Amino acid sequence: MSTITTHDGTEIYYKDWGEGTPIVFAHGWPLTADAWDAQMLFFVNEGYRVIAHDRRGHGRSEQSSDGNTMDQYADDLAELFAALDLQEAILIGHSTGGGEVARYIGRHGTDRLAKAVLISAVPPTMLKTEANPDGLPIDVFDGLRTGMIEDRAQFYLELAQPFFGYNREGAKASQGVIDQFWLQSIAGSIWGAYECIKQFSETDFTADLEKFDVPTLILHGDDDQIVPIADAALKSVEIVSDATLKVYEGAPHGMCVTRAAEINADLLAFVKGS
Repeated sequence: MSTITTHDGTEIYYKDWGEGTPIVFAHGWPLTADAWDAQMLFFVNEGYRVIAHDRRGHGRSEQSSDGNTMDQYADDLAELFAALDLQEAILIGHSTGGGEVARYIGRHGTDRLAKAVLISAVPPTMLKTEANPDGLPIDVFDGLRTGMIEDRAQFYLELAQPFFGYNREGAKASQGVIDQFWLQSIAGSIWGAYECIKQFSETDFTADLEKFDVPTLILHGDDDQIVPIADAALKSVEIVSDATLKVYEGAPHGMCVTRAAEINADLLAFVKGS
């Protein structure tokens, strides 16, 4: 396996295919780099270099006791960029990975980036507070924690339903997609995934979004049951100075899988655009 070892001794797994302009993918919770299969295969066949890592505590990366914070996730990503000496990269994040992208830019800038993409992403902030009255109440995230404590395996199976919109009337569920979601999720550390809930739900990325100074594409489904569009993409596009928003009618949180062909075409157009 390809890995880097971070400054605190944590091994981070990554895959790196192809040649050409690098496209770097940051995955959502509680998944792995494999969540990007449809995009990585597409772009490597289009002549791009594609790179994706498993966040610490997830998948094949080390199940570290420490460092399960958004700041450290971003720093791990920066160490991967440095180790591979990536330049003029397109950085794409889904869900929690979108928060990781935002915090990476907030902490490390855009010197190594050409463009950025946020897909179904958690910024600016998910939690309902006095400053963010449209957010989700803490009970929602406490419910995730409870599900992991009581029966993590069953919790992940059930989470796949709203994640991919399979709980909607008329939806045709793919058992293969559900099984892959479960396998990716269960491979990670229960501790790492548990701690990550606080990071994606309570982190305020507003200041990070204000530091974006590269062309940015924001993609979101209007039937996202995990990260509702009203308090995410519709607000992020108002903060990022050079952002374009595309809304996918009826699309769920996991639309990179369920609407892969459409997503890939839009990403390719953005990557190729001047």
